Amino acid sequence: MQIGPIALPNRLFVAPMAGVTDRPFRMLCRRLGAGYAVSEMVTSQRALWTSLKTSRRADHSGEPGPIAVQIAGVDAQEMADAARYNIDRGAQIIDINMGCPAKKVCNVYAGSALMRNEPLALSIIDAVVAAAAPRGVPVTLKMRTGWCASGRNALQLARAAESAGVAMVTVHGRTREQGYSGHAEHDTVAAVKAALRIPVVANGDIDSPERARQVLQATGCDAVMIGRAAQGRPWIFREIAHYLATGTHLPPPPTHQVQAWLIDHLQDHYDLYGEHIGVRSARKHIGWAVRSLPGGEAFRAVMNTLDDCQAQLRAVQMFFEDLGSRHALLPQAQAGAPAANADAEALAA
Repeated sequence: MQIGPIALPNRLFVAPMAGVTDRPFRMLCRRLGAGYAVSEMVTSQRALWTSLKTSRRADHSGEPGPIAVQIAGVDAQEMADAARYNIDRGAQIIDINMGCPAKKVCNVYAGSALMRNEPLALSIIDAVVAAAAPRGVPVTLKMRTGWCASGRNALQLARAAESAGVAMVTVHGRTREQGYSGHAEHDTVAAVKAALRIPVVANGDIDSPERARQVLQATGCDAVMIGRAAQGRPWIFREIAHYLATGTHLPPPPTHQVQAWLIDHLQDHYDLYGEHIGVRSARKHIGWAVRSLPGGEAFRAVMNTLDDCQAQLRAVQMFFEDLGSRHALLPQAQAGAPAANADAEALAA
């Protein structure tokens, strides 16, 4: 699997999710089997580049390559400038966001709203490719099947993007109108893959090893991208990799191992965000990790009242030590579906 000249270790990708796929989470997913992870979307507005929020999103300290940064905006020149800015700060791949369905993004005609204005979308693609190509940095595109059911234009936009020099296209199998409701359809994704020579990635409702194999077989895609299913279950990538290679399932991870992964993740999280923001923004990650475990909901209610990092860390350790005394392997209930409205929570974070 390659993106332009960059070789990847496998075809299992972490989806960019605002408020979720920061550097600590990306590194955790990579550690647990993901071959590629894209940053949270970074604004193209120059005035916000030095803000604390954007600087954290653009923090790649110690992150293994390739470093992929997703940029979002509506002005072609601003998007080109944002590409150059992030390349100067270590980005090895630039991803264009034309898939975000959030109202606050679409209301300013960015994200998936760009699919309603193909001339503008193509001008942005042309400008970003022109900015990145002289530096040897490939450009990728993430989009939906279209704005609405009557306007599925992913195929024509993907063809135009390939002609403009885009190195890879990812398609989420829903329209913007659907948000995250209903079920993803991958027929459109398959049509895009059949029409293009560059790699195509399938995204949407890939939440198990079986589903990953089904989508790869049905679409012929080069890779799958996983978002919500990795929240609280980042080891899904190694589960899928094992299943694709052997046709068999890995056993649930040992409870003490999950505890160690979560503790390491929290410490990295606190290091990035500091005490005040770190303890609050970590709550969602802890909540996702325990949501389906015995006693998880009661623990989550108590944990959300803690307001310092060390107390939060001790509470997590005690919860998993108690769980581990009763379950050597993580209870199978953890393999359930992602929490309802997980994406809305993430975007609001």
